Amino acid sequence: MIVVTTDSIPGRQVVATLGFVRGNTVRAAHAGEDAAAWLKNMVGGEIEEYTKLLAESREQALDRMIAEARARGADAVVGLRFESCEIAGGCAELLAYGTAVKLA
Repeated sequence: MIVVTTDSIPGRQVVATLGFVRGNTVRAAHAGEDAAAWLKNMVGGEIEEYTKLLAESREQALDRMIAEARARGADAVVGLRFESCEIAGGCAELLAYGTAVKLA
């Protein structure tokens, strides 16, 4: 599966647009990790617990989007974008979306 942020794939021709595909996940940090992150926030620097949580969330959302594209018979997803928002205190959604296409 080819996944790109651009609207086209160099050297490949899009022959059919299969539509919007997306994958999302909603995650919250473990209470212990959240407490450790809060303490690190007091002194500054990277908060590794949140970095890991967001990386895992991006991968899961991307995997779910690709699964939806494959189920539609797509060869690629163009126009990949990520969005995130806070759902509740300490709980956030990460969304991956794009357009599923067939290639020549």
